Amino acid sequence: MTILSCPGCARKLRVPDNKRGTVTCPLCGSEWFHPEVEAPLDQDSARTALDELFTLAGKYNSSDAYLELARFVGRFRFYSPFNAMLIHTQMPGADFVCTARKWLRDYRREIKVGARPIVILQPKGPVLFVFDISDTAQLPNARPVPRQVEDPFQVRNGTIGGQLAGTIENAKRDGVRVTERADGSQWAGSIQWAAAGQHQEFTISKKPPPKSTQIPVSFELLLNSIHSAEAKYGTIVHELAHLYCGHLGTPNDQWWPDRRNLSHAVREFEAESVSYLVCTRLGIDTASDEYLAGYVRRCPATPPISLDRVMKSVWLLEQMGRASLGLRKAAK
Repeated sequence: MTILSCPGCARKLRVPDNKRGTVTCPLCGSEWFHPEVEAPLDQDSARTALDELFTLAGKYNSSDAYLELARFVGRFRFYSPFNAMLIHTQMPGADFVCTARKWLRDYRREIKVGARPIVILQPKGPVLFVFDISDTAQLPNARPVPRQVEDPFQVRNGTIGGQLAGTIENAKRDGVRVTERADGSQWAGSIQWAAAGQHQEFTISKKPPPKSTQIPVSFELLLNSIHSAEAKYGTIVHELAHLYCGHLGTPNDQWWPDRRNLSHAVREFEAESVSYLVCTRLGIDTASDEYLAGYVRRCPATPPISLDRVMKSVWLLEQMGRASLGLRKAAK
């Protein structure tokens, strides 16, 4: 069994090791996708369409519009970041969406006549049609929606559990070695390519007898040991965002692309976006919100980022903090 943390209420759930697809919390009703990381969202045409929406249609070229999108995805903790973005493009004012079946089964609410369906993606399938709570009507004995829906901007506790340790362990499979050292309070961390010829142990299975393997060290990630666990987590998310957005290149282009040709402004905007979304969806305050808000004040236009890369990096980092992930597929 795998222990997962619900993104809605932080309850610990026991899930079978072979479980893949949608996981539903029996307490708060949150749904999220249990990782099959090698192909988390295989609808390539839909992801490409989002980047086209950004670059051609100018949907989020305004920095104000982009900040609104980021805050929407940040508070829509019940859904994958990619699906939260799809919801925003179709209904920016949505509060809480479910399928018609789930509305009736779990909340005793029916879909209103003339309601507008919202299209989202489902794992290992085409699409799902969901409806916002504003397009539903209560039936007798209707049940309340989760508390996080009524107060989506609350910070649940501002602390993390096992996300930091889980992310550090899962980063090993991508050749990332995380080391802590004491430094000044103004320095948070960094990531860079490592010297060749080094290896580190990665746990494949904790079941008796435990299994592990040696993974080549490709990247060195440094954290400031004097910072709190929450500050360290915000830093490691930011630095790994640079990695998974392709800013340092890639050891295997099937894992993430090589995008080293980007400007410094684009690289930082993407990394700060990922950090803001991951931490906000976890209920942690970070300086990334101030960074994005400050950018909006300074610059009316959003830099030419890849929304696909940002959302996929958020999705991956969320999974890294929730469960043990398997080995990457070897380079072909």
